[in-house]
Amino acid sequence: MLLSGFLLGACSRHEPEAEPVRPVRIAILGQEPLEAGAEFPGEVRPRYESRLGFRVAGKITTREVEVGSAVRRGQVLMRLDPQDLRLAASQAQASLRAAETNRELAEADYARYKELRGQNFVSQSVLDTKRSAMRAARAEADAARAAFRGQANQAGYASLVSDVDGVVTGIDAEAGQVVAAGTPVVRVARLDALDVVIGIPEDRVDGLRMDSQVAVRLWADPDETIRGRVREVSPAADPATRTYTVRVAIPPQPDVRLGMTATVRVASNAEAGLRAPLSSLHYEAGSAGVWLVERGAVRRVPVQVLGQAGNDVLLGTGVQAGQAVVTAGVNLLRQGQKVRVLQADVARRGDTEAAAVAAPASAPGAAR
Repeated sequence: MLLSGFLLGACSRHEPEAEPVRPVRIAILGQEPLEAGAEFPGEVRPRYESRLGFRVAGKITTREVEVGSAVRRGQVLMRLDPQDLRLAASQAQASLRAAETNRELAEADYARYKELRGQNFVSQSVLDTKRSAMRAARAEADAARAAFRGQANQAGYASLVSDVDGVVTGIDAEAGQVVAAGTPVVRVARLDALDVVIGIPEDRVDGLRMDSQVAVRLWADPDETIRGRVREVSPAADPATRTYTVRVAIPPQPDVRLGMTATVRVASNAEAGLRAPLSSLHYEAGSAGVWLVERGAVRRVPVQVLGQAGNDVLLGTGVQAGQAVVTAGVNLLRQGQKVRVLQADVARRGDTEAAAVAAPASAPGAAR
């Protein structure tokens, strides 16, 4: 009898355990369609920035501007000690006077010998010598005059003036420093042409070249959008950041100042899609998909990802507006699994579709 009891117990059928109903959070597609794009931080910089320097060597005596000073065309920025330049100009002037005196003497000699030649008192070779001496004296006078003018200009170069209207962005030399000719001492930027400089990854370069219109927003005034134009795309990536430098031209405005932080939004050429949280994506064998909640169960469908905007993604083919996608715990689900939509999602959205999705999973039979 004992053996028969064991045999009967072994042959009895065990009831399978009820499949657990997993709670999930959902989002209803079709609430906020947008266009694919990305945002990149940047900085407002001048399009033209001149590194000015003296055209002559000398010792800086005074500095007339500070960093950030607004300057006008022709305004003096720095001055050199003009004493040596004045002495050189005086020497060139004295040389000019001597050359002019020699020229006058040579011309007078040539005139006298020309009269003597007319009276046949001197030979033609003597007259030719006097003519050559006169021409040489004239040439020496012309050279001395050019040297004097050049030295006079050198004396005028002792004052460094701005050639544009702009603002001083940097000072590379101070009073008392001796600089060589051409050494940059002041940087002046023009304010009539501004750029926003950003760095973009390599997968965005080709699309940016095709669509040159972008939207720029300043951190100081995020509510105002400025229309920008892609003016220059670097042909090579930066060796440190591995991004491509892009310069976006913006129109000059009184509220836009150099060094401001800006955000450039680049819209792709993709068609408009449906926004979904980034956490709703589920990758399997390299394919992106989402879990749809239908009649209290989940079904995985592959989707096309068009782009990303912040914490959301843009979905193309594979889903439709009004469908409910799982936004949390997507890696723990399996095909056909029973789920229970959190009542907080239904109450917060106030959506009849969300309530219909949640109803079958929360029924007493499904819960058991």
